[in-house]
Order: sequence, then C-alpha cells, then structure tokens
Amino acid sequence: MLARDFYIPRYFYSMELRIGKATFEIVKGDITKEKVDAIVNAANPRLTPGGGVSGAIHRAAGKKLWEECKKLGGCKTGEAKITRGYNLPAKFVIHTVGPVYKGRKEDAELLAACYKNSLKLAMKHGLKSIAFPAISTGIYGYPVEEAARVAIKAIVEFLKDNEGIEKVKMVLYTDDAYEIHKKVLKEMVEKNEI
Repeated sequence: MLARDFYIPRYFYSMELRIGKATFEIVKGDITKEKVDAIVNAANPRLTPGGGVSGAIHRAAGKKLWEECKKLGGCKTGEAKITRGYNLPAKFVIHTVGPVYKGRKEDAELLAACYKNSLKLAMKHGLKSIAFPAISTGIYGYPVEEAARVAIKAIVEFLKDNEGIEKVKMVLYTDDAYEIHKKVLKEMVEKNEI
C-alpha cells in the first residue's frame, strides 16, 4: 500500500491510500458539501442539532433532519443510526456518538466502534461511499493525534476485512486537523501499522 499526497484545485489537499478495491482518503474540506452516499455526523446521545459538526450538518440538511432524528430514540456511544440527507449532497446521514475523552482504554474502543458501526450500517444499506469527520475531537476533548490513530486503524481494518464500500473519506475542516491526520497516516503506513 502506498500513500500519496497531491494537490486538488479549489484549495484543499488530499492524501489517498488504496486498500484492496477501496480508496481511503484524507481531505481538508467541509463535510456538508461532500458528494458521497453518506456523511457521518459526530452526534450527541439525543441526536439534537448541537454545535460543531453536528450543528453544521443539521443547518445544511434542513429542519426535516431533526424531525427524523426525534423518531430514532437517541443513540448510545459507539453505536450508529441512519437518516436521509435531505438538503445535503449526501443521500444519507449516519449519526454516531463518540466518547467523551477521559484517557481510559475504553475511549479508544468506543471511538473505533463509532467508525466500524458506521461502516457496517453503510454496507447494510448498500452504500458505496462515506465521509467521516474527526469524531470526538471537538467538545468531547479527544486529542486529535490519538483520535486519528484510532480512526485510521479502524477504517483500514474494516476495509481489509469487508468488500462493498468503494470510498471512505475523512474530511477535516481545519489545516491543523488535516496535517495531523496526514502525518499519522504516513507514519502508520511507513511503520506497517496498517
């Protein structure tokens, strides 16, 4: 597997890795503008609009997203639920609740479960492309580099063990988050950790 870094017009960067027939890509951009089958919402347990990524997704999708979320009965940490995408370019939104970081072993397990359960749900619905934010790295306090290692490992392991999903993206909003994820991916590839 080779990681390559390249420039794409429209002022964002991308780093890509091939895993079997699938592509895993780290990009800097706005997840609400991604043209994929599903985007993942870093949700809270009640699936309310909130702030950060969740607020941006709810604002872009429109009020019908919240109306559908109300009917789901919330979501437990590490689990995932799906709704329509409404006004988003993505057809669906997969909502997952990341752990509030406390420095415990369970934090990494729950964070990995967010990515794996979201990918399982996407496969169950026949989706081929999915975009993730950096789950739990905002108000939930997960250190970005530590979270990047957990996320990348969970996604790559899932793609190695499962066929069907063709493209997985991690969409990072800030330069810092993008640079950290890119650095972590390069290190993990060079050290054969993935």
